[in-house]
Amino acid sequence: MRLLHTMLRVGNLERSVKFYTEVLGMKLLRTTDRPEQKYSLAFVGYDTEERGAVLELTYNYGVAQYELGTAFGHLAIEVPDAKSACDAVRAKGGAVTREAGPVKGGTTVIAFVTDPDGYKIEFIEHRQP
Repeated sequence: MRLLHTMLRVGNLERSVKFYTEVLGMKLLRTTDRPEQKYSLAFVGYDTEERGAVLELTYNYGVAQYELGTAFGHLAIEVPDAKSACDAVRAKGGAVTREAGPVKGGTTVIAFVTDPDGYKIEFIEHRQP
């Protein structure tokens, strides 16, 4: 068994694909449009679906916004340098909600940004062994 994907409902598919590809550097892997069922999908990730887990971005026709709720926490992405990753997101118009710095009570450097729908994304700085 392996983790295949995480699905996020989004209010604007083009805007979300642009954020994940242009701001976070993922690749658009495939899209599906189901007009009869009134939804469209876009799969994005850093590698192919065969080699890594990806995100399924789901747009339900006519729904521009969702309640995020309190159960979902965040996505986590390993980055070589959390401060540089935040600077890159900010330079492309993205929102940084926690600047790079050590996690409370630890030494791992983390930061948080949000996507256009408000989903939290944690950057975790890769530690050299």
